[in-house]
Amino acid sequence: MSGANLSVALIHFPVYDKHRDIVATAVTNLDVHDISRSCRTYGVGRYYIVTPVVEQRKLVEKIREHWLSGWGSTYNPKRKMALEILQVEDGLPETLADIERRTGKKAKVVVTGASGRDNSIGFEAMKQMLRDQPDQPYLLLLGTGWGLTEQFFRDADYVLEPISGGSDYNHLSVRSAAAIMLDRLLGR
Repeated sequence: MSGANLSVALIHFPVYDKHRDIVATAVTNLDVHDISRSCRTYGVGRYYIVTPVVEQRKLVEKIREHWLSGWGSTYNPKRKMALEILQVEDGLPETLADIERRTGKKAKVVVTGASGRDNSIGFEAMKQMLRDQPDQPYLLLLGTGWGLTEQFFRDADYVLEPISGGSDYNHLSVRSAAAIMLDRLLGR
């Protein structure tokens, strides 16, 4: 199953810190590489890193260019393939505008979080929508820090059910959560 109608955005602002203050989080090298690799593995159309912090965007572009046209492009061609779908944007409006420019349609926004919500859609239902509507673009939002702010949940078209490991501990890294979600949504 192709995930070409699904894009993933890793949001660095506005997100919560552990005190529920709204902050901008730092981009991590592992998130750049690992989520790109997961997205490419599952055929995701685009992986966005979203941050308004100019220096953080420059860092991501430097990493990306190293693997696309620098020494890294010949050292590890598979990493190059993964980072070809990576794009950096300033905010969610710019991300949505890019998807609309590329596809000609407005993306439906799917928000994720570790806490359950009454209006959550299950993985199977979301998987079926992706399959049944191949021309409809979807954008899966992943939060950094202590999660996406409430505004994202209010404005979303869908809220995806949280991942549950069956224990009372639920604090996956965003990289791990992204891989699990992509497998549940696009895996065979």
